[in-house]
Amino acid sequence: MPRFQPEPHYSHGSAAKTAVLLCNLGTPDAPTAPALRRYLGQFLSDPRVVEIPKLVWQLILHGIILRVRPAKSAAKYATVWMPEGSPLRVLTERQAKLLQGFLGERGHHLLVKPAMRYGKPAIADTLNQLRAAGVTRVLVLPAYPQYSGATTASVIDDVSRWALQTRHLPELRFINRYHDDTGYIAALADSVRAHWRRNGQPELLVMSFHGMPERTLHLGDPYHCECLKTGRLLAEALGLSRDQYLVTFQSRFGKAKWLQPYTEPTLRERAAAGLKKVDLICPGFAADCLETLEEIAQEAREAFLESGGKEFAYIPCLNDSDAGMRMLADLAERHLQGWPTRQTPDAQALEQQRQRALAIGAKD
Repeated sequence: MPRFQPEPHYSHGSAAKTAVLLCNLGTPDAPTAPALRRYLGQFLSDPRVVEIPKLVWQLILHGIILRVRPAKSAAKYATVWMPEGSPLRVLTERQAKLLQGFLGERGHHLLVKPAMRYGKPAIADTLNQLRAAGVTRVLVLPAYPQYSGATTASVIDDVSRWALQTRHLPELRFINRYHDDTGYIAALADSVRAHWRRNGQPELLVMSFHGMPERTLHLGDPYHCECLKTGRLLAEALGLSRDQYLVTFQSRFGKAKWLQPYTEPTLRERAAAGLKKVDLICPGFAADCLETLEEIAQEAREAFLESGGKEFAYIPCLNDSDAGMRMLADLAERHLQGWPTRQTPDAQALEQQRQRALAIGAKD
């Protein structure tokens, strides 16, 4: 059995092409139990996500979790599903299209394609499509502002697995993080200020990040520190004092100790202690998804109001906003430096001549 995939057709003299691969976590194909079983099976089988001995974990995963959790998760997805599909997939596709447009307006001649670490469109499939289109340089942009082995590194793993099966590799670059990028912080701050202009400023701004087992911090994962830095920089940009904002962590799984403070228990405690108005933002997500739209905008809100709070507002992710897209374009542009992505008028004319010559040759 051949080790490498067949190479796509190559025409000598073809102009080199550049692409940006915008990668997000992933999504099921539908809000149904079978679709969630496939998705969760892939997601929770990644050793970057669950660091438990494989044999033990597979018994738990297939013996318990995939028998119970898919139906529950499907019901939650159904509450946020959009007419076009999963919110994360819809928004990531919009971001990719807009990013290509933003970069194109700046003179960059390249492709931007979305891909998912789990589910579709798969990273390997998208890379194969880019190779077939003649792409020879790929900038991999994981949509994770804060680096974690469970997210950013897992994307790099998947690209590397594809590379092991590819004979003629494109040049590859990876963006590992942008948690303290000035454009990212400014875009977040602008989104918060815009919300406050419409709704007034709350007593407390909660910045909730996806949780991770606490042991990952002690093992050297920088995620916790980068979340705290993002929170501090955003608070400084907004002119908040230390008692006006709080960084928390959501989405615990299992019985192990996770990064603290936990979002929902903290909201309940603060509401019971007299906090009446809170705004919550999730700066660790480039696009809204089940976790932000259901766990935060629905469940966390309900928990706060049940415990005595009066006003809870969720501030959406940057998504496909102009500020968010400009930030991603700036980020990509910096990492594209040195690659000839700009076409001069002379280069465009030569390319047109080459295409005409190829067309004449084809007729002959």
